[in-house]
Amino acid sequence: MRLFAAVLPPDSATSELALAADKLKELPGADRLRWTGRAGWHFTLAFLGEVPDSTLPDLTARLERAAHRTPPFPLALRGGGHFGERALWAGAAGDVAALRLLAARADAAARKAGLVMEEHRRYRPHLTLARAKGETDLTPYVDALAPFDGTAWTVAELTLVRSNLPVSGVPGERPRYEVVGRWPLGGAAGGIGAAG
Repeated sequence: MRLFAAVLPPDSATSELALAADKLKELPGADRLRWTGRAGWHFTLAFLGEVPDSTLPDLTARLERAAHRTPPFPLALRGGGHFGERALWAGAAGDVAALRLLAARADAAARKAGLVMEEHRRYRPHLTLARAKGETDLTPYVDALAPFDGTAWTVAELTLVRSNLPVSGVPGERPRYEVVGRWPLGGAAGGIGAAG
């Protein structure tokens, strides 16, 4: 199954961002962007790719340990940026260092479980809002998003998510995301292990 480790913002945070994104969609040329759906908004910590079922028990045990070693921390959605002319994203504020540490621990957990990971590079927290269909100057969208300053929340869990890619061939169909495991940060009670 195709998996990634993530932090999922709460509904209150995505509601605020959705209002800001609606204003972005009114800008000239916004119809040339492929906007992501609110249900899929997340901070990817580590993209794991195709994970064999046989690796899942070791991986989930290691992700649980990574979560246990990381205390809960404050985070907020703030401003944004872009990757070249291809992706527009919302950024993060708050304890970004703790988010980077959790990403590094999720990456290490995957490697120790035997997964082949991409070359290690500095983690840049981002939540993808839109992708360009062709050459698009995303600067006006970034400028419009700059004043966005969402309400902080406490990141309290590490989540393992399955990405179900579109198979229908219908234009505009998006991947479906399914939580397959979640672990409380700092070893707090209330988490669930990986689903079968």
